Amino acid sequence: MAKINSLADLSKRREQLLAAAAANTNTIVNVSLGTCSIASGGQKALNVMKDAVAQNQVGNVEFKQSGCMCFCFAEPTVEVTLHGREPVVFGYVDEAKAEAIVKKYIMNGEMLDGVIPVNYTKA
Repeated sequence: MAKINSLADLSKRREQLLAAAAANTNTIVNVSLGTCSIASGGQKALNVMKDAVAQNQVGNVEFKQSGCMCFCFAEPTVEVTLHGREPVVFGYVDEAKAEAIVKKYIMNGEMLDGVIPVNYTKA
């Protein structure tokens, strides 16, 4: 990656990243794996979701891991972004809910209980 030396370079890089994100048609599944999420079963939820995607042969799903999403009260948390839609953050994701997220929301677009209202926007 080229070194950013000016505000113009930074703006150009931002535009490149936004264009790349807009061209991505994958479903993005971001699992919070900060310490509180790991202690609450976040790694298990991630593994169940990966297994469910593989077993159901769901294509175009990209898994990511992040640190704390600041929803410690509702850990483990999972943010799912379906192509062309705003991200949805699910809280209290145990193994059963992780599988339901794949089978109901990712595969069929059916909303589930436990959505955490998001008060931020991604640029």
